[in-house]
Amino acid sequence: MEFINYVNIKQGTASVMRFSNGNTLPLVQHPFGFASFVPQTDSTRGTWFYHPCDRSFEGIRLTRQPSPWIGEQGAITIMPQLGNPEVNPDRRWSGFRPEDTVLMPHYMKYNPLRSRASIELTPTNSGACIRVITNDDTLPSFISVLPAGTPCYFEVSDNTVKGYTECKGTDGKAKVYFIFEFKNGDISEIISDNNGVKSSEKSWYGNSAAVHIRLANKCTEIRLSTSLISLEQAMLNMQREHTCSDFDSLKAQNEALWEEYLSRITIKTENEEIRKAFYSCLYRALLYPHKAYELDKDGNPIHYSFSQNTVAKGYRYTDNGFWDTYRTVYSMLPLIANDEYEKMIEGFVNDYRDDGWLPCWTATTAKKCMPSTMIDTVLADAAKRGTLKGEALETAFEGMLKHANKKCDIGVCGRDGCEEYTKLGYVPNSFVESVNLTLDAAYGDWCISEIAKILGKNDIAEEYAIRSKNYKNLFDPETGFMRSRDENGNMREDFSPESWGRDYTEASAWQTSFAVQHDLDGLALLHGGKDKLLQKLDLFFEETPKYLVGGYGGEIHEMTEMAAYDFGQCAISNQPSFHIPFIYTYFGETEKTEKWIKKICTEAFTCKDDGFPGDEDNGTMACWYLFSVMGFYPLTPGDNSYVRFKGLVDDVKINGKSIDEIINTKEQ
Repeated sequence: MEFINYVNIKQGTASVMRFSNGNTLPLVQHPFGFASFVPQTDSTRGTWFYHPCDRSFEGIRLTRQPSPWIGEQGAITIMPQLGNPEVNPDRRWSGFRPEDTVLMPHYMKYNPLRSRASIELTPTNSGACIRVITNDDTLPSFISVLPAGTPCYFEVSDNTVKGYTECKGTDGKAKVYFIFEFKNGDISEIISDNNGVKSSEKSWYGNSAAVHIRLANKCTEIRLSTSLISLEQAMLNMQREHTCSDFDSLKAQNEALWEEYLSRITIKTENEEIRKAFYSCLYRALLYPHKAYELDKDGNPIHYSFSQNTVAKGYRYTDNGFWDTYRTVYSMLPLIANDEYEKMIEGFVNDYRDDGWLPCWTATTAKKCMPSTMIDTVLADAAKRGTLKGEALETAFEGMLKHANKKCDIGVCGRDGCEEYTKLGYVPNSFVESVNLTLDAAYGDWCISEIAKILGKNDIAEEYAIRSKNYKNLFDPETGFMRSRDENGNMREDFSPESWGRDYTEASAWQTSFAVQHDLDGLALLHGGKDKLLQKLDLFFEETPKYLVGGYGGEIHEMTEMAAYDFGQCAISNQPSFHIPFIYTYFGETEKTEKWIKKICTEAFTCKDDGFPGDEDNGTMACWYLFSVMGFYPLTPGDNSYVRFKGLVDDVKINGKSIDEIINTKEQ
């Protein structure tokens, strides 16, 4: 069985800003690779620079964009051109025939018609091998290395082009270094280009700096390597990674690599559509987070610490937002990529060692995007698995206590409203999204308590177990919803359970009020018992998917996507609803979980370009689908446990073992 042939790497790419079918990119890279590559089809749309329906091609982009909402971190574009090469994408773009295009996890090929050439790419960990075949002798053929929104520096020698592009938002401190290496005799001329001024300079820098390499041969193979540390490290990466003799050998090696990863889960089903969607999602689950570490000359992991402006020891991983990914990704990765998972956990602790704060959302550098510190659940889960232990566990625990009680002084980490939370037992509604901040803090406190137990710190364990019940302070028994309070304890008066935003994150009270995964029994008691909570859950799925724009003041795409499906108030388009169908199984009504999971999986997910019901978010939604199809789910991340139900396939093996053989099933 060739698993890779079931993968559509364009799954979820048919998205626009106002309606997401995934907001994904068709990334060609190694699993969790350092460098990613994607076709750039129309950069006038900004961070939505690729769409599968476009008939234009602007080049292959070396990208560090984890999400269109986060944006590009540091990129360049590679484009074959004919005649007079251009920098501006509006002037250089070419048409292409989709039927001549190949996009697979390990390989990309485009035939830009205007360039009368083909360009192929197959990746290494930190770079790629590129093959350009030209088909015109009447005009000079070029391969151009072009800017993609940030200033670039170039320097050239006989057969290499070196340089860097700056990462946005870092004042030039963060850079992506690159080296392009040609065989002797492949280059006939190198033209520097800076804001349209072409010359034969040996080094140059600018916002529109580019380089055009005139090719001497019809077939040219180019080796590319990158680094976040230096040009010297990029060269070391190239020497270590470019060991294949030619393009086709590397391509075959990459295909075998992806086959091995994809074969780690085998499913038995007669439904080919489920099979295609499943392996397309498994590909997505193996993309993020991206490696941000490199190996020094002795083979030791090192990474660039941007906060310290120095090279530090150890692993680092980026392009990950824990508010999304904690729900599924870090319960999936130890099952299918445990060696990588162990390095990721170490890398997250290294972020604390570097920055003084545990990460919340990391791209090339820390980002302020989603609320809360949901890395708490990832660390607690890793501790219970035995992955996080010893000095690293003590260090992680120190970081968890810090963000639970101290306001972050750098503004991109920590819990918003933590000082008010410790004083009042909730985050007051003077803070935006205060209900989510409170519920997430209570969940994080439970994780702290669980790790304190492992460490034998019983007093802290008891203290934070009590704090983990603070979700109760926002429950309104009259309406049955979680509602915000002001500093004096008064609930907001103008309340509607259908109103999005303001006190809630990308949701309304409907989706948010079940966010007590760490204490569902306690939530049931607030409702008057298990039966009352299940009645509320029934109503959740029976309600029409109506909404009010509320605190957003206008419609956001998550509202539109929720209303596009007949799942009641279950906005499976976004993460706050992910765990809710599985609450039925926790309380013994497994058949209702199975009913809704089957409906959601068959109606909202496909392998096609519009195959997701909302933002996929770095593997989060893909892993949700994988768990749902297989028939188990991490209802309480941080607990290293799963609930079981009947999935959509007849049999599952993960690394040759059944589900029951590899997980600790949560007994009910």
